[in-house]
Amino acid sequence: MFHLRRAVSTAASVLLALGLLQGSATAQEKTQKPPLHGSHWMAITGKPLAATAGASIFERGGNAVDSACAMLAATATMWDTLSWGGETQALIYNPETGRIIAINGLGMAPTGATVDFYRKKGLRYPPEQGPLAAVTPGTPGALLTMLAEYGRLSLAEVLAPAITLADGYPIEAETANRIETEKEKIKQWPYAKAVMLPHLGSAREAPQAGEMFRQPDLAATLRKLVEAETKALAGGKSRKEAIMAAYERFYRGDITDEFVRSVQEQGGLITKKDLANWRVEFEEPVHANYRGIDVYKLDRWVQGPVMLQTLNILENFDLNAMGYNSTHYIHTVYQAMNLAFADRDFYYGDPYFPPDEPIKGLLSTDYAKARAALVNADANDPAVGPGDPYPYQGEINPYIKAPSQPAAAAKDFGATSYAAATDPDTGSFYRGTTSVVSADKEGWIVAMTPSGGWLPAVIAGHTGIGLSQRMQSFVLDAAENPFNLPEPGKRPRATLTPSLAFRDGKPWMAFAVQGGDTQDQNLLQFFLNVAEFGMTPQQAAEAPNFISYQMHDSFDQHEIFPGRLLLNNSIPDWVRRELRARGYTLEYGSRTSGPINAIQFDQEHGTLWGASSNHGEDYGIAW
Repeated sequence: MFHLRRAVSTAASVLLALGLLQGSATAQEKTQKPPLHGSHWMAITGKPLAATAGASIFERGGNAVDSACAMLAATATMWDTLSWGGETQALIYNPETGRIIAINGLGMAPTGATVDFYRKKGLRYPPEQGPLAAVTPGTPGALLTMLAEYGRLSLAEVLAPAITLADGYPIEAETANRIETEKEKIKQWPYAKAVMLPHLGSAREAPQAGEMFRQPDLAATLRKLVEAETKALAGGKSRKEAIMAAYERFYRGDITDEFVRSVQEQGGLITKKDLANWRVEFEEPVHANYRGIDVYKLDRWVQGPVMLQTLNILENFDLNAMGYNSTHYIHTVYQAMNLAFADRDFYYGDPYFPPDEPIKGLLSTDYAKARAALVNADANDPAVGPGDPYPYQGEINPYIKAPSQPAAAAKDFGATSYAAATDPDTGSFYRGTTSVVSADKEGWIVAMTPSGGWLPAVIAGHTGIGLSQRMQSFVLDAAENPFNLPEPGKRPRATLTPSLAFRDGKPWMAFAVQGGDTQDQNLLQFFLNVAEFGMTPQQAAEAPNFISYQMHDSFDQHEIFPGRLLLNNSIPDWVRRELRARGYTLEYGSRTSGPINAIQFDQEHGTLWGASSNHGEDYGIAW
């Protein structure tokens, strides 16, 4: 799609001239990181070495799916807030068919994981960490399936960079320091301790930044997958069949045996049957049209539809006339997000298990108008709750008395700093995930948000694989969400949410971000920055976003903080004063945008624009 360069509206231009849009990326030509430009391919992800892995696959003749799989494997090996035992979600555009494929690679609750099981342990929610927090691994199966179906290279070629990394790579400071911070928890689990803490007894027990970090068990597991492919090819199997032979070895072979043995040894519930029964789901994405732009997301088993709901609500307001990051703009977007997130908290869950989530009603534009009418222009509503979407799909709400959860009382944050509130070590709203986006000149596009198995993670014996912690995203009380109660084989509602956008039926943007419950907030604002305010992708990725905490945290204790609002330091004092007057409790930070990774398609020139925000270690390479 052609690259947006339209000017902001006259009203916004006047505000900009008056200095009222302070901090807007439209006010500057240069960004802190340069934009990426390419005409052949683009690979962007959460670690520089992983981006190099993706680039190397393009150089070997792979397409965007091959490259994305290589980046996924590399980031999982580098513990970029995920491991191989986590989950992978993706949107893939196939230019040969013109279809968008949604990949559901989320693990499922194991045998014995029920509401009663966790309640008998005295828990309000499934645990945040440890073996009882684990769902079945989804990342290996999703990678192998995507590669088999839509890639063109062999598994051996695509896993080669990850195997090299597992044999040993110079660990970066972010991961090394995170291991040191979490070392007391890591010491609870013998296999994790053996991998993560090579200097036990020293003052610093984790690796030093730049030290070669070696994972021989994981390297052996990855080689077993390649060995399964090699044997299948030698036996006359096709490329696809050979890759799926590796799938069989992971989920029904000797890797399964060691994985299950060690999980149960450490107190987990996962059985061989759980692994054998799990499968990747190919799905249709859900979508909304915002001012002529079609936005595609994954279904209600993740939070993706919440961005679509918010866009439907916001289409009833003239955001451009409000001015970028003006008081009225921030307040309006915050209120719209609250309404959509309240629906997410109550109505989203695994569509493969009853009851059926009312997704048609939730994404109805008539329902959005009704929700938009609830926006109070003068004050925040701390008690906003889920609405009733059932009439908008011709049904009666069976939970008519339930969708009225009062929001918890606003908390006094005192001197809580931005770093404490948002650092992954302490801020659960920001938990987990990396992101992967890739595209090539043939038209293949991938947007992916893999996650799970982040530090500190239990490692499953001599497989080298870190376990997921996704069970904590279930709730145990139907009054909170009757669609998201744990039972064996069910997937918890997750926060993982890649995005694709099309304009005039042609690819326009692929974008994704890490950050738990903040993901669709940052992606929404990134999208609006480009669509409403004419920013380039790199400007939009670095632009000062704001973050609401007025939704139930999807992790740990599922807390909610009505009125809590994180602003960028660049927001002027008069906007801060007006927001306080509308009932907000404010916090501030220097970087509030992500990290967002994105690719925009310049249909006019036949080129690619890439963006990777200045928020973290995310990195892109293009040609």
